[in-house]
Amino acid sequence: MLWLLVCGLALMVAIAVATVLSIDKFRENAIENGKDGLESAVLLLVRHFDQQFGDFSIPQKLIIAELESSGITSPDIFRGEMATLAVHEKLRAKVDGWTDVAGSNVFDSKGILINSSRIWPVPEINIADRAYFMKLATDPALEVAVEIVPSRLSEHSQAIVFARRISGPNREFLGVVTRAISPLLLETFFASASLGEDATIALHHRDGSLLARYPHVEALIGQNFKKGSALQRAFFDGSHLTGRLSSPIDGKDRLVSSRMLSSTPLLVVATRTVDSTLLAWRLQTKLFISAALMSLGVIAATLGLMFRLMRSQHQAAQRRLSIQKHRLDTAINNMTQGLLLFDASARLIVCNARYIEMYHLSPDVVRPGCTLRDVIRHRKATGSLPGDVEQYCEEVLRSKDSSGSKLVATSDGRLVDIKTEPIADGGWLVTHEDVTERVRTQERMAHLAYYDALTDLPNRTLFRERVEHKLANLAPAERFAILFIDVDEFKSVNDSLGHHVGDELLKSVALRLRACVGPNDFVARLGGDEFAIVKVDFTDETEIVALVENIHRTIRRPAKCLGHEVSADASIGIAIAPDHGKSLEELLKNADLAMYAVKAGGRRTFRFFVPEMDARMKTRRALEADLKDALANGGFEVHYQPVLDLAGNMVTGCEALLRWRHPGRGTISPAEFIPVAEETGLIIELGEWVLRKACGDAAQWPEGIKLAVNVSPLQFKSGTLALRVAAALAESGLAPDRLELEITEAVLIRDDEEALSVLHQLRGLGVRIALDDFGTGYSSLSYLQRFPFDKVKIDRSFVRDIAEAEGSSPIIEAVVHMAMARCMTTTAEGVETEAQRDILRRLGCNEMQGYLFSPAVPVERLANLLLAEGSSAAA
Repeated sequence: MLWLLVCGLALMVAIAVATVLSIDKFRENAIENGKDGLESAVLLLVRHFDQQFGDFSIPQKLIIAELESSGITSPDIFRGEMATLAVHEKLRAKVDGWTDVAGSNVFDSKGILINSSRIWPVPEINIADRAYFMKLATDPALEVAVEIVPSRLSEHSQAIVFARRISGPNREFLGVVTRAISPLLLETFFASASLGEDATIALHHRDGSLLARYPHVEALIGQNFKKGSALQRAFFDGSHLTGRLSSPIDGKDRLVSSRMLSSTPLLVVATRTVDSTLLAWRLQTKLFISAALMSLGVIAATLGLMFRLMRSQHQAAQRRLSIQKHRLDTAINNMTQGLLLFDASARLIVCNARYIEMYHLSPDVVRPGCTLRDVIRHRKATGSLPGDVEQYCEEVLRSKDSSGSKLVATSDGRLVDIKTEPIADGGWLVTHEDVTERVRTQERMAHLAYYDALTDLPNRTLFRERVEHKLANLAPAERFAILFIDVDEFKSVNDSLGHHVGDELLKSVALRLRACVGPNDFVARLGGDEFAIVKVDFTDETEIVALVENIHRTIRRPAKCLGHEVSADASIGIAIAPDHGKSLEELLKNADLAMYAVKAGGRRTFRFFVPEMDARMKTRRALEADLKDALANGGFEVHYQPVLDLAGNMVTGCEALLRWRHPGRGTISPAEFIPVAEETGLIIELGEWVLRKACGDAAQWPEGIKLAVNVSPLQFKSGTLALRVAAALAESGLAPDRLELEITEAVLIRDDEEALSVLHQLRGLGVRIALDDFGTGYSSLSYLQRFPFDKVKIDRSFVRDIAEAEGSSPIIEAVVHMAMARCMTTTAEGVETEAQRDILRRLGCNEMQGYLFSPAVPVERLANLLLAEGSSAAA
């Protein structure tokens, strides 16, 4: 009993010590919680004002952006442009709905008010003496300044002014735009976010000036608080700080939290006295001391009760054991696996409900005490065991002493993973898990790794593995062919009918390709609209040609795709192993080269790989490299072919034509290098160079001589054509109405709405638009109706046979009449004979160009031609 008394006294001492320590700890926690709460409140206020001041500055930014974008370069021009009633109306519209003191006000570089969103005409007010105005005027890098000042434009005594600098193109100071807000509005909001007794919320400038405070003290507004102790100054130096400070205002010990706003040079400062923060702690301390005293009083009674508790411990232990057994049974019976536990004599100790459910067994038969053979015989009787009972039991008994796992198929088609784990007393634990769905999922995932999800054809990975395996096991006299198949115009199906129709077309192509090949051949989808076939068991190339012809016939049959009848075709490149390559990469490269040759030659056919294709590809790559080098080093020239007016026999303009004198190959035809430039995208940079060079040359020609420049479809798609044309005109000084941009129908065939939008942008610049090579493409008359072209150029293919009896004279006449009806000029290209010229003149064609008058010549030889009257081509 003595030890019990000693323990009781020790407990009482421990309670007293713990109470003192806890009270002190709670006090520290209360202060830290007060800091955290204060910091959170300041963070919310900062986020609120960041958003509010951001919204508040939007009209200013819009006004400044509009003013600076107007191109004003001097304060005098700025003052004259801004001091108008129209500007006043714009200002009032932009700030309509915003709450502030004096609206938005515009001051010139001398600080004189020249416009306001609220007052017109404006009063005579000068802010040149304001500190914020002097800062913005002298510091080009400073964009915004904030200051509290006596108000000159409203009934409020003071106002917080937000001023933003207005700069010219070279950062010259033009003036400022100001907005103001009353401190009372901010203090009203602070009041709604009250933090409790003795709490204050203030808005300071970063330099320490007090702008607004709740509770409001008029004498404090405008004072600088960035002074005093180092800690007090630190609240204004960092982005945020929370600490404890003796207040410079009332001398009270306060918790202080400050945080800078991200968008303006302001910070929010909130304080709360330590006394008010510890109110809850004091109440808590009283309750804690009361509880401690009560605890000490209870200890004596507790000591007496301990004897009674000791007697009940045994009963409690039994209850706990029963609860644990119940929990264990619950856990075992809720396992996803069936569980069996056998002892060393092969008698069942534990069997959970999941095992009974898995095999539809009777719990009256499979229960603790029955033998392994009893369980297996019951499974056999219920139909869940397909094999022999004795053989199954012997196998289990042989393997029970070692850990193991095996996958077993049940009679109803399920897959069960059986795991065996021996235990120390000679028994063993067995789990049965139905893994049917898991295995099926793994099989599906493996299938997706090697097969295309859309067509269910082998994908590129499996295709490469099959070809590599075929190459590794190729017999000496054995050959096989790889056919690369590209579905022609598939992108146009996707663009016009949608991707869902395109997917249906790909599935249709996959089914048709499967139907074309033999049982030992292999069809794969490599991605997008590309397929591949591995053809085996052929004697010569005629069998491959027959297969290709069958593929073409099959693919060309129209396919029903979601209600649309879609026709397709294919470009096919063929490489034969080992003739065209003994490695996977070489074969695939050569098949791809063959397919590229088909696409370059017009598509819709097939080609076998020949070594010349590789050479041509290397030549093309060399040409591409030379093209880049020529573009970088000024290897191109612009020649000009005059355009002659057929009525007055006068030169009215010139067409700019690109020429390339290669240092090693001589003059390279545009028909050879222009397609390469378009495929590589260099045509955009090359076209811009031609435009700038031609505009610069044309600016030196006599007035009235127009310049025609061809524009590539890729330049249209770049989205910056109008900007580049405007830049070339501005740089050269060429009048916009002297520039004529020639486009082909290819620009309008795809996404003609976007192309027409670009054409209208160009028309807005004042340049002329000509439709080149009219009649050689799709020639939709709707183009002429939807956009008023200035000129239609008749292709040389129509002019060539114009003098023949069955020639194109009626076609040209129809085009001329149609153009005249639409007030468009007609120009015939490729005029080489006087007979052609005379017929064109009789048909009413306006202009001609061609070798009859002059070929394209360098700019140095153009001067005499521009002054000629077309005597060599005149009638």
